[in-house]
Amino acid sequence: MTAWAPVEYTDVAELRGPLIVVQGTRNVGWDEYATITLESGERRHGLVLDVDRDLAVVQVFEGTGGLRAEATRVTFAGSPLRIPVGAGWQGRVCNGRGRPLDGGPEIFGDGSAPVAGLPMNPTVREPPAEPVITGVSAIDALTTLVRGQKIAVFAESGLPHLELAAQVAAQAHTGGEAFSVIFAAMGLTHGDAGTVRDILERRSSTSELTLLLNLADDPVIERLLTPRIALTVAEHLAFVLRRHVLVVLADMTSYCEALREVSAARGEIPARRAYPGYLYSDLASIYERCGRIRGQPGSITVLPVLSMPAGDITHPVPDLTGYITEGQILLSREETSYPHIDPLSSLSRMMRAGVGAGRTRPEHLDLAAQIQAGLSRARQAGELADLVGESALSPADRRYLAMAEAFRTSLLAQRRDEVRTLEETFERAWHTVSTLPRGELSMLSEEALGAGYRGEP
Repeated sequence: MTAWAPVEYTDVAELRGPLIVVQGTRNVGWDEYATITLESGERRHGLVLDVDRDLAVVQVFEGTGGLRAEATRVTFAGSPLRIPVGAGWQGRVCNGRGRPLDGGPEIFGDGSAPVAGLPMNPTVREPPAEPVITGVSAIDALTTLVRGQKIAVFAESGLPHLELAAQVAAQAHTGGEAFSVIFAAMGLTHGDAGTVRDILERRSSTSELTLLLNLADDPVIERLLTPRIALTVAEHLAFVLRRHVLVVLADMTSYCEALREVSAARGEIPARRAYPGYLYSDLASIYERCGRIRGQPGSITVLPVLSMPAGDITHPVPDLTGYITEGQILLSREETSYPHIDPLSSLSRMMRAGVGAGRTRPEHLDLAAQIQAGLSRARQAGELADLVGESALSPADRRYLAMAEAFRTSLLAQRRDEVRTLEETFERAWHTVSTLPRGELSMLSEEALGAGYRGEP
């Protein structure tokens, strides 16, 4: 069999913004990697966006500035983009395509892998189990991250979702087991990128973090690659090097806007709010690359972070993300204390698999349920107080309002650089429920109450 050899094409028909149209091509496919050579010898890189008969539309990562159609040569690799994989990614800061931004050398690995990844065989997939401790009390107590889970952070516009994502990435751990964090930032301003680098600097210096920074003025096609490169690196760390990996993807709304822009460039028929009709499957191809494999100790936990345009949770991006992921952590303006997490609108569907005796604390699930029930009752009491005044409330309702205030000041409110141990989080959780009479705590066993209750009998 004759080996495939790359073919160089010189017939560039059109330069259109960041796109070049090459004609006379053969056997070129979507998402194929391309090298563009200028007359000066400079090389640029791109991906095939569309193919129609002998025409190929290529998005150039570095843009088409300085290109002349008659002096440009294009070579197609015959395969999708591949990147090196291995431990060399840890402790590095790179752009959205994996090129170093930290002044270090190019990244070399034990091998290479396609950024598109491969689907995990469902017959060898293990259910998520064991917790990832974030050091953020409101998450660890009420919406615990579980290794192998995918759970999203939804935020109304203007709330510090990026700072919370960076804080989680800086603090998270798995109790002494081999652990790595990959933070893929997409569409950031230069100011936000500086903030993220400052928050993550200490973790990056310990070679436990890989930071991929795609800025708002970087090419949109790079933004589509960033989460896939992050997950390709994570898969090798987890399933070859046997580490637990947390992948933080922020902001996925910027990713989806880039996908919409590329879809328009391809001339595809738009669907809801001009997003492509395959938005759901595209997001699923990213989020579903988490999990655990039977017989292997490593895991990938995915934490997508996204802003909701106009605070609309029915917007296509949060709406479809909610269908795919296994819960959400909602940041709301109604909660005035950082990290602004709304406990009654947040949920971790896999929490039961990651907490309890031998993992966190035996009473964890019951304590979380009791706090949620108390906050729900307090919200009803608050609505009633708005109508008739707090003085007209029953003594029990006033105790529930006091419990909600204790929750906000003791458990929810937290400094942006504050790391709380699991023991401290449970201490604060018990302080919260202990503002209620013991007889109101029907979800907790007598044994748990005897050990943790600090209020009146």
